[in-house]
Amino acid sequence: MAAIHETATDLYAVGGMDRKTMRKFDVLCLTQIQKMTPEKIRALRTRENASQAVFAAYLNVTPSLVSKWERGERTRKAPHSNS
Repeated sequence: MAAIHETATDLYAVGGMDRKTMRKFDVLCLTQIQKMTPEKIRALRTRENASQAVFAAYLNVTPSLVSKWERGERTRKAPHSNS
């Protein structure tokens, strides 16, 4: 998908694709969000040998939010589609 997206971006840059079509293409190329259990989140963080603070910095969230994810107190909802 990355190679196809790069080609579409090049087409857009030279005027071969309009902005509306490029926006739709961008949405199609987004990676699907996978729901993760608190255990999977903790396992990922520990596999990467990261503290909650470091993991939070990677994700641009607060350490408190990472802690809540790992305790199952908070989930992140997928953004709404604007199509």
